[in-house]
Amino acid sequence: MLIIATSDKGGTGRSVTTCNVAYRQALHGSDVCYLDFDFGSPTSGAIFNVENVTHGTPDGGLHSYLQGARAEPHRVDVWTESERSGQLARPPGAGRLVLLPGDLSGGEFSMNAEVVDRCVKLLIRLQEEFDLVLMDLSAGRSHAAEMVLTATALPQIREMGVRWLVYHRWTRQHVSSAASLVYGKRGLLAAGAERGHDRDELLDRIRFVRTAFVDPSGPGVAALRSTQETWLRRINEDLKERARLAGLGRSMAIATVPLDPVLQWREQLISDEDVWNGIANQQTVDAFEELAGAVLGEKEWTRL
Repeated sequence: MLIIATSDKGGTGRSVTTCNVAYRQALHGSDVCYLDFDFGSPTSGAIFNVENVTHGTPDGGLHSYLQGARAEPHRVDVWTESERSGQLARPPGAGRLVLLPGDLSGGEFSMNAEVVDRCVKLLIRLQEEFDLVLMDLSAGRSHAAEMVLTATALPQIREMGVRWLVYHRWTRQHVSSAASLVYGKRGLLAAGAERGHDRDELLDRIRFVRTAFVDPSGPGVAALRSTQETWLRRINEDLKERARLAGLGRSMAIATVPLDPVLQWREQLISDEDVWNGIANQQTVDAFEELAGAVLGEKEWTRL
């Protein structure tokens, strides 16, 4: 299975959530590979806390591989190379957790037939080796998205099972931007159709993830004044209606990730020990677990 994570805006929690989904799936025994296709800002190494690849690798990463400068991209074994190895040591029964970072100081680059061919060959090899491949795209309408839409239109990649997660914060601006990224004139559906995708089939493979969500009925609002709580409930109802009208309603939303101070202050993997120590919230881990299960589920990908 190939899961592609994207967003129209930065700051949605796309990368940190996807890294935590990879971590949770590996804990449950899946062999997981994480591809950092955020070519303008390859910083997933910082989330996995691998010091020598926090801003990409100096040893020839995905940029070098896709542009033909390296036969194979650099691989990182997160279990053994993370600086948090005490908390993130591979427990019994866990699967592999491998990061393929971008290049240090790498940037966006144009797509051509050779780049697409290398991308396809890499994905086919990884499918044979891993149970789950998670790809983190650059935000917006990037060269990376163009490349991946082209590659995933090919039969040999479609057979892998390809699904898209579109992240957005629970705000009016982010709901509008996420809808534009998918349904807009130059959005994923239109761009995918130009590259050989069936529009309806591609839409069936897309789900939305709401992030930084504050539950008006949850414990996080206990400190609010009654007027603030009433206002928050009204705004939440307005957002739900906006999301429904924009095509981001309940049947298209696969998960909701709550606002968590840890993820606002420092983007990182959240371990069970972080929860036990009172650093992170159990609700956030529960959301990651739910999403980790949903990405491989079936009922979550059936539109009503």
